[in-house]
Amino acid sequence: MPFTSPNPHIRRRGLMLILSSPSGAGKTTLTRNLLQDRTLDLTLSISVTTRGRRTSEADGVHYHFRTKQDFDRLRAQDDLLEWAEVHGNFYGTPRPPVEAVLSQGRDMLFDIDYQGTQQVLKKAAKDVVTIFILPPSMKELQARLDRRAEDAPDVIAKRLDNARHEISRWTMYDYVIVNEDIQRALEEIRAILMAERLKRSRAEQGIGAFVKGLLEEE
Repeated sequence: MPFTSPNPHIRRRGLMLILSSPSGAGKTTLTRNLLQDRTLDLTLSISVTTRGRRTSEADGVHYHFRTKQDFDRLRAQDDLLEWAEVHGNFYGTPRPPVEAVLSQGRDMLFDIDYQGTQQVLKKAAKDVVTIFILPPSMKELQARLDRRAEDAPDVIAKRLDNARHEISRWTMYDYVIVNEDIQRALEEIRAILMAERLKRSRAEQGIGAFVKGLLEEE
């Protein structure tokens, strides 16, 4: 049974759930588990990019691959909630697909950094819920990066330096979760999602219509 409406009698506007964390804190695993939980009915925000598509990637699944001209047009029309340039390529979050999901009373999940989060907040703060994921310790964070066996020692050292910088931004977020146990972290995110879905401000019109009906009953 879908989890979108905690109260099936009241229509609400959807929300944007943003998860941010330093590399190795478990954000990717949490995101995957949240999306696999069909009772939550979350939709993943898919970015647009000017980067070339890799053979293992599918357009509309991993990214929406667009030309630089298309990207510039989206930016000029203010159709990007956030954007950034990385290694000469541009990435951004298109606004129209997000608005389409939220207007249906459904929620969208974002996996973006603190800079992208700040951009989204400037444009749609009322629709946004932000969560920062922390590792239980820097020692454990390094151990997780080591276990990946994906990066050279100097790259891991750089990731740890970047992690300290990102962790210092924790006060920018609504909620902070220490990801020591994946199941507990998931339960905490679900609790946050339930509470945020029940906020009066997200269902003002729906509650008003429901209350009007109650008061008109004989």
